[in-house]
Amino acid sequence: MAFYKDHYEVVIIGGALAGLSCALQLQAKGIKDILVLEKHNLPGGLATSYVRDGIEIEATLHEMMSIGTKEDRLKVGAFFDEMGVDINWLRVPEAYRFVETTKGIDITLHSGFERMAGEIDAQYPGWGPKVLEFMNLCNTVYNSMNILSVTPMSKVQMLLKHPEFVKTAGYTATEVMDTFHFPQDIVDILSPYWIYVGNPLKTLPFTIYAFLMADYFRGGSYVCRNFSHEMSLKLQQKAEENGAQVEMCQEVDKILVKHGRVTGVRTRRGDVIHCNYVVSGAYPNKVYTQMIEPLSEVPAGAIKSVNARNLSVCPVSVMMVLEGTPEEIGIKDYNIFSGSTMDTEEIWKNYHTQGPYDYLTSICLNLSNPGCCPEGYTQLSITALPLSEAFLNVKEEDYLDLKRKLANDMIDNYEKTSGIKIRDRIMEIEVSTPVTISHYVGAWKGCIYGYLHHINDHAVARLQMKEEDHFIEGLEFAGAFSISGNGMGPAVTNGRAAAKAIFEDKEKKEAAAK
Repeated sequence: MAFYKDHYEVVIIGGALAGLSCALQLQAKGIKDILVLEKHNLPGGLATSYVRDGIEIEATLHEMMSIGTKEDRLKVGAFFDEMGVDINWLRVPEAYRFVETTKGIDITLHSGFERMAGEIDAQYPGWGPKVLEFMNLCNTVYNSMNILSVTPMSKVQMLLKHPEFVKTAGYTATEVMDTFHFPQDIVDILSPYWIYVGNPLKTLPFTIYAFLMADYFRGGSYVCRNFSHEMSLKLQQKAEENGAQVEMCQEVDKILVKHGRVTGVRTRRGDVIHCNYVVSGAYPNKVYTQMIEPLSEVPAGAIKSVNARNLSVCPVSVMMVLEGTPEEIGIKDYNIFSGSTMDTEEIWKNYHTQGPYDYLTSICLNLSNPGCCPEGYTQLSITALPLSEAFLNVKEEDYLDLKRKLANDMIDNYEKTSGIKIRDRIMEIEVSTPVTISHYVGAWKGCIYGYLHHINDHAVARLQMKEEDHFIEGLEFAGAFSISGNGMGPAVTNGRAAAKAIFEDKEKKEAAAK
């Protein structure tokens, strides 16, 4: 009996969140003949965990966006519910604590627009109503984005139905925030999430910033009780229950193309698998330069497209298991953003280097998931988000020393900022860099956050250019680099978008054949 069938409707390269979400969305649309090929021995990509000394450790997920409460489900949470994928969601206790050491700012914000505005008003009397007005604007843009991403409209219709979205679409986060005349302290307090899209506020589109702020503060953030790998495993299980074939340890080497349309794939072990559609979890940079066979089928525009885009940030993380409970250690906050400045351009410059990094985020997983460790232990991670390009020229003989130096610097920074001593409590420690990501996941240059969202190139512009950026028939992309951008929530959305494109193309061809 052959390992593979002669032909599949869709082959999905990569069994991470985007690929598996794509499979489920295709199945919901009636497309069942699906093969998912994953080069690792487990699904999930970066939605995973690892074990050290018998303790399971979360590898990447700080918080999951777009979930929402059961009463107010947001789009990713609603998708899991609709697909019958039951995730044990745990709500994160606060949005974040923000500490800016130079100015002495120290404030904790919680989800809920009115609550967070009130918390700012308590420290900056009289500014709460203006902050609430600003957050309501963010929420309006957020709602428009969700509608416009699935509902085509003319410019006139957009202006009539989504005026705030249209009015702010061409402006940066800084330009829109300036119209509210906030004191700089409040601007700083409203800025920490910028790092998850990795562009300074002066060049970050307000549309993207607004989406982030509304998404995180409207319904709060969540983690999975059984770590991010819970999502991957349950998505795989459901896809297989619905009839998809999911194979591990099967790396795709080539995407076969003839006369501008995909015809199949070839695995690294030499299997040639024919299909009508391919969904790639690999970056377009790799696909268009290394994976299309023959390379003569790659249009010049595809190369220009990937060369025109800049890669976003990638984590440098120090992940630790500490002896003692958070209470015993003195840790009171789930998520702290801290640094000596909130000048995002200065932080951006620092993130182009190999450190030391000043702007950090720390996560104590126990405070959202008390069962994440054996009793008497604490999971703590400290993360910076530099550009992967800073690590491209690291020599092999210097790499381990660099990792140790970064870990020492980040631990010192955390202890100095928080006043909490953790070094003597470290039981297990792992340090990840873009090199780690590249090695284990194979992401292009170790970048997990896709392409930068710049005012000249971001989700809205990419959506408008979708047809022009579609270079090979039957080939779709699903991952952090796709239209909706980076993060685990957007990865799910990107997978669904790839499925939608395939379904629409299939419908069009069937209609033309009648």
